[in-house]
Amino acid sequence: MMRYVLFGLPLIALIALVAVFAGSINRDPNLVRSVLIDKPAPSFAMPAVEGLGVPGFDTEALKGQVSVVNVFASWCIPCRAEHPLLLALKDVTDAKLFGINQADAPENARAFLEELGNPYAAVGADRDRRVSIDWGVYGVPETFVVNAEGIITFKHVGPLDPQSFETELLPAIAKAQN
Repeated sequence: MMRYVLFGLPLIALIALVAVFAGSINRDPNLVRSVLIDKPAPSFAMPAVEGLGVPGFDTEALKGQVSVVNVFASWCIPCRAEHPLLLALKDVTDAKLFGINQADAPENARAFLEELGNPYAAVGADRDRRVSIDWGVYGVPETFVVNAEGIITFKHVGPLDPQSFETELLPAIAKAQN
């Protein structure tokens, strides 16, 4: 009897592992749940990107209106691809758009926004990635929606595309406004 138990336990463990992996096959790889959803935005204060002409910002700036916080960098190719949608965001919603410029030289951030346009009301320089870490950022780009009380209500990992813009971001903004 003991012999069957010794052979049976590894087989049961293998079957359990296969079941877990099989259940994960159809999961959306872009779905990364944030522990910060429905929690206050982290406490932070970021200086402005030098010479950009817009201020930096802090946690308090995210209160009083629905805000969209976008983490970007000039060296990020997907950030360039999603940028036209961020410019369009100003035309289709009254949410205030903030940028966290991650690990970028000020001259590169300025050149990026001068070339593509600056949709942000404020851009904070996160040179050491400390603020990004506090926000739970895995990589750039990432986009968050923060309600008027300063609570994070939505997170999108990766570049926005027209479909995610229409079916995820805009509904998340509308929900945060209600």
